[in-house]
Amino acid sequence: MLFLTHFTDKIMLAGLFKTLLYILIFYYSFKFLAKLFAPFLMKKAAETIKKKAEQQYGGGPQPKNTVPEGETVIDKKPRNQQQSKNSVGEYVDFEELE
Repeated sequence: MLFLTHFTDKIMLAGLFKTLLYILIFYYSFKFLAKLFAPFLMKKAAETIKKKAEQQYGGGPQPKNTVPEGETVIDKKPRNQQQSKNSVGEYVDFEELE
């Protein structure tokens, strides 16, 4: 019986080392492949983000200005119908106390 437990302990220890070896191989191979493919993946991600930004904000070349050079153009904001300041509330004048 003693031989059997000693034998199973060796098998379990060998399985532990085998598992640790697989973990280390996976870790270092993933690290190596990440360094190898990271620049390519980052470039693709940047291009995708650039395309989405152009679609969202209407990217591309801006139209040329239709105003001839040397001419002055003044753009005014349209007037908004605002409520009068009297409808905001009552004004209270505070006095300082000594």
